[in-house]
Amino acid sequence: MVSLVFPPDPASVGQHMADVAREMASRGWEVVVHTANRGYEDSSNVFPLREHGDGIDIRRVRWSSFGKKSVAHRIGGQLSFCAQVFFRLLFVSHLDGLLITTIPTFSGALGWVIRLFRRTHVTFWLMDLNPDQAVAMGEFRQNSPIVRIFDWFNRRILKVADVVVTMDRFMATKLESKYELGNKLAVLPPWPHEDSLETVSADDNPFLIEHGLMGKFVLMYSGNHSLVHPLDTVVKAALRVEEKGPIEFLFVGGGTGKRIVDETIRRENPKHIRSLPYEPFERIKYSLSAADVHLVTMGDSMVGCVHPCKIYGAMALSRPILFVGPQHSHAGEILERFKIGWHVEQGDIDGMERTLHTIVNTPREVLRALGICAREAVDREFSKTILCGQFCDLIEGKASPL
Repeated sequence: MVSLVFPPDPASVGQHMADVAREMASRGWEVVVHTANRGYEDSSNVFPLREHGDGIDIRRVRWSSFGKKSVAHRIGGQLSFCAQVFFRLLFVSHLDGLLITTIPTFSGALGWVIRLFRRTHVTFWLMDLNPDQAVAMGEFRQNSPIVRIFDWFNRRILKVADVVVTMDRFMATKLESKYELGNKLAVLPPWPHEDSLETVSADDNPFLIEHGLMGKFVLMYSGNHSLVHPLDTVVKAALRVEEKGPIEFLFVGGGTGKRIVDETIRRENPKHIRSLPYEPFERIKYSLSAADVHLVTMGDSMVGCVHPCKIYGAMALSRPILFVGPQHSHAGEILERFKIGWHVEQGDIDGMERTLHTIVNTPREVLRALGICAREAVDREFSKTILCGQFCDLIEGKASPL
């Protein structure tokens, strides 16, 4: 398994890879994970170079994460990581299967090159879709040389991969419009990190006490604040509702998209908008349980390029969802299908203000009912037991020893 992030790094991709690693180990496989020895978000966090637990052999690579201070830092770290892992995998014995994901960005190229040299089965797990995402964000032109090069490598890895897994039907449609995949393509959403999630009552929640939130109505965005999940509409509307009740807006985590939150706090000094760092993974049950409603956002141009993974954790904790983004999307379909929250389009600040007023005045028993519906949806379709098991079945179907 190759992933730039892996626990104890808090990045969600790493947590999902860890779930797969543990499940494959429980099925009798010898699982080796190649990952970075420094934090993805905060490169000052240094992890042991070698660990072994739960049947997983974790081997971490030096000089593979220089933080996210600039594009150069990110690219440099990822290239160094891929080069080192290439030489490790080139000479490892008994390589029956290889699982790669889209972190690092160049792992597709790495998987293709390894496949050229090694007779092994490859599973390619697309957590996001690039270069489509970069083009949609305006970082590159569609016909630019770097986009053409990236597409060239994508065609190579998608051709040799035995299994290609995407997260929703929108991503699958976009992928199939560019590449011929046939029956190797599978659509499987990610699952909530249920092993670390537990609904904690308000009376027993240290997070609420620590941050003075007892008795307050909490709307929370938790996790990576990426630019692909814009927060402008939420923040602008939040500034309008300061006097409309005991509502607190909490933005917990990090990422470049959090800049608008931090700049608004410095400029306006709103008492009801707070920016907090990532919570340690072992304490995330307290922070997530502190929210009355969880916020999920997506940029209009990001449908099919990224997936709103944080929605599942909130649903697993029996919390309603406020989704800000395009209705014709995976998150929009979840809300429409299961009736578990509210939807506002990006840029509709007036609509967002009205919705916030509606939410904060919704009776507690109604909020609880919405949360129960969300949890029931997880139990029926999105649980880790169901989805992680199906994912590992896909791997085993192709990765039986040669």
